[in-house]
Amino acid sequence: MRIGYSLAFLAALLFAAPAAAQTDLTAAGLGIDGLADPAPSALPAPETRTAAPSLADLVAAHSDTATLDEDSECLARAVYYESRGEPLSGQLAVAEVIINRARSGRFASTLCGVVRQRSQFSFVRAGIIPQPPANSRDWQIAVAIARIATENLADGGAPDALFFHARRINPGWRLTRVATVGNHVFYR
Repeated sequence: MRIGYSLAFLAALLFAAPAAAQTDLTAAGLGIDGLADPAPSALPAPETRTAAPSLADLVAAHSDTATLDEDSECLARAVYYESRGEPLSGQLAVAEVIINRARSGRFASTLCGVVRQRSQFSFVRAGIIPQPPANSRDWQIAVAIARIATENLADGGAPDALFFHARRINPGWRLTRVATVGNHVFYR
């Protein structure tokens, strides 16, 4: 007697397929004794998974968009002045800190309020955020990162962070360090 299929294959066929797809082995063309060859359509189709787009792909897809409103403009400017030239994940982590602050109840409740909050960002002078060069590649990336962050399309790698500083300084904070991304250290 020839056994055409291993028990592991039959178990995988029975238990890996969704309940609706589990059919009688005879109806699937396998035969009760395992002698028949399976019909090509009887085998479960391999799962097709589309990979999530990379952060670089997301930036490319959103880099020609304009800021949607005042808060996204403030966020994009903060990303530009705080982290241009950093890896994309570092720029996204900076944007996420600003969003986390606005949601925390410990800071201003809007993104512009967080960015303009006194003594938080060195590029802000008397509550004024300078305008970056509108056609620069770094500004387009900052706009894309702001959009990606506000729409929660990717993760910057500093979960729940509320604070960050440049690696070159040591503020002596007694906070929980959550990540180092590029030239910034992130804390909650």
